[in-house]
Amino acid sequence: MKNVIIILILSTVCFTTLTFKVTEEKADGAEYQVIPDEAIRLRILADNNDPEAQQLKRQVRDEVNAEITKWVESLTTIEAARSLIQERIDEIDKIVAETVQSAGAEQSYTVDYDTQVTFPTKLYGSYVYPAGEYEAILITLGEGDGDNWWCVLFPPLCFLDFSNGTSVDEDEQEKKQAAEEEEEQEVEFFLVKIWNKFIS
Repeated sequence: MKNVIIILILSTVCFTTLTFKVTEEKADGAEYQVIPDEAIRLRILADNNDPEAQQLKRQVRDEVNAEITKWVESLTTIEAARSLIQERIDEIDKIVAETVQSAGAEQSYTVDYDTQVTFPTKLYGSYVYPAGEYEAILITLGEGDGDNWWCVLFPPLCFLDFSNGTSVDEDEQEKKQAAEEEEEQEVEFFLVKIWNKFIS
Protein backbone atom coordinates (compact mmCIF):
# COMPACT_ATOMS: atom_id res chain seq x y z
CA MET A 1 0.00 0.00 0.00
CA LYS A 2 2.88 2.32 0.87
CA ASN A 3 4.44 1.76 -2.57
CA VAL A 4 1.12 2.53 -4.30
CA ILE A 5 0.87 5.87 -2.46
CA ILE A 6 4.46 6.74 -3.38
CA ILE A 7 3.80 5.93 -7.04
CA LEU A 8 0.69 8.10 -7.02
CA ILE A 9 2.61 11.02 -5.48
CA LEU A 10 5.45 10.75 -8.00
CA SER A 11 2.97 10.46 -10.87
CA THR A 12 1.22 13.62 -9.70
CA VAL A 13 4.53 15.49 -9.48
CA CYS A 14 5.55 14.38 -12.99
CA PHE A 15 2.14 15.24 -14.44
CA THR A 16 2.19 18.69 -12.84
CA THR A 17 5.70 19.36 -14.17
CA LEU A 18 4.77 18.30 -17.72
CA THR A 19 1.53 20.27 -17.63
CA PHE A 20 3.39 23.43 -16.60
CA LYS A 21 5.87 22.94 -19.44
CA VAL A 22 3.13 22.56 -22.08
CA THR A 23 1.20 25.54 -20.70
CA GLU A 24 4.31 27.67 -20.82
CA GLU A 25 4.90 26.79 -24.47
CA LYS A 26 1.27 27.49 -25.33
CA ALA A 27 1.45 30.88 -23.65
CA ASP A 28 4.56 31.75 -25.64
CA GLY A 29 2.98 30.60 -28.87
CA ALA A 30 -0.14 32.65 -28.27
CA GLU A 31 1.77 35.80 -27.43
CA TYR A 32 4.40 35.85 -30.16
CA GLN A 33 4.12 35.61 -33.93
CA VAL A 34 6.37 32.91 -35.38
CA ILE A 35 8.01 33.80 -38.69
CA PRO A 36 7.38 31.17 -41.40
CA ASP A 37 10.35 29.36 -42.96
CA GLU A 38 9.55 30.91 -46.33
CA ALA A 39 9.51 34.63 -45.64
CA ILE A 40 10.96 37.84 -47.04
CA ARG A 41 12.07 40.48 -44.57
CA LEU A 42 12.66 44.22 -44.81
CA ARG A 43 15.60 45.55 -42.81
CA ILE A 44 16.59 49.21 -42.54
CA LEU A 45 19.89 50.22 -40.95
CA ALA A 46 20.30 53.78 -39.70
CA ASP A 47 23.58 55.61 -40.27
CA ASN A 48 24.11 55.91 -36.50
CA ASN A 49 22.13 56.40 -33.31
CA ASP A 50 21.94 60.19 -33.39
CA PRO A 51 18.31 61.40 -33.17
CA GLU A 52 18.44 62.81 -36.72
CA ALA A 53 19.72 59.54 -38.18
CA GLN A 54 17.09 57.51 -36.34
CA GLN A 55 14.35 59.88 -37.46
CA LEU A 56 15.43 59.51 -41.08
CA LYS A 57 15.37 55.74 -40.68
CA ARG A 58 11.78 55.94 -39.45
CA GLN A 59 10.77 58.19 -42.35
CA VAL A 60 12.28 55.75 -44.86
CA ARG A 61 10.56 52.89 -43.03
CA ASP A 62 7.15 54.55 -43.25
CA GLU A 63 7.41 55.39 -46.95
CA VAL A 64 8.90 52.09 -48.11
CA ASN A 65 6.70 49.95 -45.91
CA ALA A 66 3.51 51.72 -47.02
CA GLU A 67 4.31 51.06 -50.68
CA ILE A 68 5.56 47.47 -50.46
CA THR A 69 2.70 46.42 -48.19
CA LYS A 70 0.28 47.32 -51.00
CA TRP A 71 2.33 45.25 -53.47
CA VAL A 72 2.36 42.01 -51.46
CA GLU A 73 -1.04 42.05 -49.72
CA SER A 74 -2.75 39.98 -52.41
CA LEU A 75 0.15 37.60 -53.14
CA THR A 76 -0.18 33.97 -52.07
CA THR A 77 3.22 32.47 -52.92
CA ILE A 78 6.77 33.43 -52.08
CA GLU A 79 7.77 32.92 -55.73
CA ALA A 80 5.33 35.64 -56.78
CA ALA A 81 6.63 37.92 -54.02
CA ARG A 82 10.24 37.38 -55.13
CA SER A 83 9.41 38.11 -58.73
CA LEU A 84 7.51 41.28 -57.86
CA ILE A 85 10.27 42.62 -55.61
CA GLN A 86 12.96 41.92 -58.20
CA GLU A 87 10.91 43.78 -60.81
CA ARG A 88 10.32 46.78 -58.54
CA ILE A 89 13.58 47.09 -56.60
CA ASP A 90 14.35 50.29 -58.56
CA GLU A 91 11.07 51.76 -57.32
CA ILE A 92 12.15 51.10 -53.73
CA ASP A 93 15.45 52.84 -54.47
CA LYS A 94 13.50 55.82 -55.82
CA ILE A 95 11.31 55.98 -52.70
CA VAL A 96 14.39 56.04 -50.47
CA ALA A 97 16.00 58.76 -52.60
CA GLU A 98 12.88 60.95 -52.49
CA THR A 99 12.48 60.45 -48.74
CA VAL A 100 16.10 61.38 -48.04
CA GLN A 101 15.80 64.43 -50.29
CA SER A 102 12.52 65.62 -48.75
CA ALA A 103 14.08 65.30 -45.29
CA GLY A 104 16.84 67.65 -46.39
CA ALA A 105 19.47 65.08 -45.49
CA GLU A 106 22.75 64.65 -47.33
CA GLN A 107 22.74 60.91 -46.80
CA SER A 108 24.18 58.15 -48.93
CA TYR A 109 22.28 54.86 -49.02
CA THR A 110 22.09 51.45 -50.68
CA VAL A 111 19.12 49.23 -51.48
CA ASP A 112 19.77 45.51 -51.95
CA TYR A 113 17.63 42.41 -52.28
CA ASP A 114 19.47 39.28 -51.21
CA THR A 115 18.82 35.78 -49.92
CA GLN A 116 21.60 36.10 -47.35
CA VAL A 117 21.12 39.21 -45.23
CA THR A 118 22.60 38.89 -41.75
CA PHE A 119 20.26 39.29 -38.77
CA PRO A 120 21.34 39.19 -35.12
CA THR A 121 19.57 37.13 -32.47
CA LYS A 122 16.61 38.96 -30.96
CA LEU A 123 14.88 38.12 -27.68
CA TYR A 124 11.21 39.05 -27.18
CA GLY A 125 10.18 38.16 -23.64
CA SER A 126 10.87 34.41 -23.58
CA TYR A 127 10.78 33.96 -27.36
CA VAL A 128 13.97 34.03 -29.41
CA TYR A 129 14.35 34.85 -33.11
CA PRO A 130 17.69 33.19 -33.94
CA ALA A 131 20.53 34.93 -35.73
CA GLY A 132 21.20 33.86 -39.28
CA GLU A 133 21.16 34.65 -42.97
CA TYR A 134 17.66 35.49 -44.19
CA GLU A 135 16.10 36.58 -47.46
CA ALA A 136 15.46 40.30 -47.23
CA ILE A 137 15.43 43.75 -48.75
CA LEU A 138 18.25 45.58 -46.98
CA ILE A 139 18.28 49.38 -46.93
CA THR A 140 21.49 50.81 -45.49
CA LEU A 141 21.61 54.50 -44.69
CA GLY A 142 25.15 55.90 -44.58
CA GLU A 143 27.46 53.64 -42.59
CA GLY A 144 24.59 51.51 -41.30
CA ASP A 145 26.01 51.56 -37.77
CA GLY A 146 22.80 52.61 -36.01
CA ASP A 147 19.91 50.63 -34.58
CA ASN A 148 17.91 48.81 -37.23
CA TRP A 149 14.23 48.30 -37.91
CA TRP A 150 12.85 45.18 -39.53
CA CYS A 151 9.64 43.40 -40.32
CA VAL A 152 8.38 40.52 -42.46
CA LEU A 153 7.17 41.70 -45.86
CA PHE A 154 5.92 38.33 -47.03
CA PRO A 155 3.73 36.99 -45.66
CA PRO A 156 2.60 40.53 -44.74
CA LEU A 157 3.55 40.94 -41.07
CA CYS A 158 4.89 44.49 -41.09
CA PHE A 159 2.21 45.54 -38.62
CA LEU A 160 4.47 43.76 -36.12
CA ASP A 161 7.65 45.62 -35.17
CA PHE A 162 10.20 42.87 -34.59
CA SER A 163 12.91 45.45 -33.83
CA ASN A 164 11.73 46.22 -30.32
CA GLY A 165 13.32 43.10 -28.85
CA THR A 166 16.62 42.81 -27.07
CA SER A 167 19.76 41.85 -28.96
CA VAL A 168 21.31 38.65 -27.67
CA ASP A 169 24.78 37.48 -28.59
CA GLU A 170 25.52 33.78 -29.21
CA ASP A 171 27.43 33.26 -25.93
CA GLU A 172 24.51 34.62 -23.90
CA GLN A 173 22.06 32.41 -25.77
CA GLU A 174 24.23 29.31 -25.22
CA LYS A 175 24.46 30.07 -21.48
CA LYS A 176 20.66 30.41 -21.27
CA GLN A 177 20.18 27.08 -23.06
CA ALA A 178 22.78 25.32 -20.87
CA ALA A 179 21.09 26.63 -17.69
CA GLU A 180 17.70 25.32 -18.85
CA GLU A 181 19.16 21.88 -19.66
CA GLU A 182 20.92 21.75 -16.28
CA GLU A 183 17.67 22.60 -14.49
CA GLU A 184 15.82 19.81 -16.33
CA GLN A 185 18.56 17.31 -15.44
CA GLU A 186 18.37 18.31 -11.76
CA VAL A 187 14.60 17.72 -11.71
CA GLU A 188 15.01 14.30 -13.37
CA PHE A 189 17.79 13.33 -10.93
CA PHE A 190 15.66 14.40 -7.95
CA LEU A 191 12.71 12.27 -9.07
CA VAL A 192 14.89 9.22 -9.76
CA LYS A 193 16.60 9.61 -6.37
CA ILE A 194 13.25 9.65 -4.54
CA TRP A 195 12.01 6.70 -6.56
CA ASN A 196 15.09 4.59 -5.81
CA LYS A 197 14.90 5.48 -2.14
CA PHE A 198 11.38 4.15 -1.70
CA ILE A 199 11.57 1.03 -3.85
CA SER A 200 14.81 -0.19 -2.24
